[in-house]
Amino acid sequence: MGRYSRLRLIRRMDPERDFEQIFRWITQYEFPRDYLHGTSIAFLRDYGVPRISQLLDRTQEFERAGQKRYDDTVLIAYEMVRAGMDSEEARTAARHLNRIHGRYRIPNEDFLYVLATTVVGPKRWIDRFGWRRLSAQETESLALVGRRMGEMMGISGVPGTYAAFERLHDAYEREMFAYDPANRRVAAATLRVMGSWYPAPLRRVASRVVLAVLDEPLLRALGFEQQPAWLRGAVRRGFRVRAALIRLLPPRPEWLPRKPEARSYPFGWTLDDLGPHWAHSRPLPPLHDDAPKERPGERPDGASNASPATAGSAPVEPSPARAVRQEPR
Repeated sequence: MGRYSRLRLIRRMDPERDFEQIFRWITQYEFPRDYLHGTSIAFLRDYGVPRISQLLDRTQEFERAGQKRYDDTVLIAYEMVRAGMDSEEARTAARHLNRIHGRYRIPNEDFLYVLATTVVGPKRWIDRFGWRRLSAQETESLALVGRRMGEMMGISGVPGTYAAFERLHDAYEREMFAYDPANRRVAAATLRVMGSWYPAPLRRVASRVVLAVLDEPLLRALGFEQQPAWLRGAVRRGFRVRAALIRLLPPRPEWLPRKPEARSYPFGWTLDDLGPHWAHSRPLPPLHDDAPKERPGERPDGASNASPATAGSAPVEPSPARAVRQEPR
């Protein structure tokens, strides 16, 4: 298999039909590290909106357990696509995510923006720093996965194309980006998490590298100063050298997908491990297209087979299905 073999296959595919396979190739074979870098920058963009960062600041999740909070976000999204977005595993992960969000009053437009950052952020990072730009088919596949996630989360008005996601993303930032002390606190906690991935002497440098790739409107909203021009230039050149080297490597073989790094779960995880500790005490909400639950003894046609002892009893709360524990990489 040549370096561009998958790209040639992707260009012959239909994103409307094949978006899950194309997305899998993007995230696990062609651009696994770049996709995660783009997602990490997307997290920081969320904090440029005071309404979002104030909620995150109140929960103290990043201050108390920032690595777990980061890992949980990545892994829940991974569980929603791992076995196919129409699989029961994906639907269970979506129910669990909705259960976590259900504790808070989050406006639909904030959900839309955060979803848009997970589509636009990786695309822009890969086009800027990846070993090649995304094709039209890959770009639309990112958008179609985002659309399906939004539908499963019950978000209204989810865009159907990448161009629509990008317009929503940029318009929302123009209107909503503003400095707030909570923005800086949550961003600083996230930068500490990112810095912890490196040896102690390099952590400050790693944080400055992250700041060097952020645009000025986001830096202003987060309360950080722009890094010196020499550092921004050096970082850009470093990423371009990295991209050139990756371009020379052979493609990742099909039998070796790159899976998310779960630093909080070195021995694997189940869906029950993910999210805040209080989440599993809340009822598991159905998805919008879930079939109605039958009462014990009730036939699908609505007639009852209940005995006198069970007639009139309350329906049994279904227990959430558990994801299969992942093997450590």
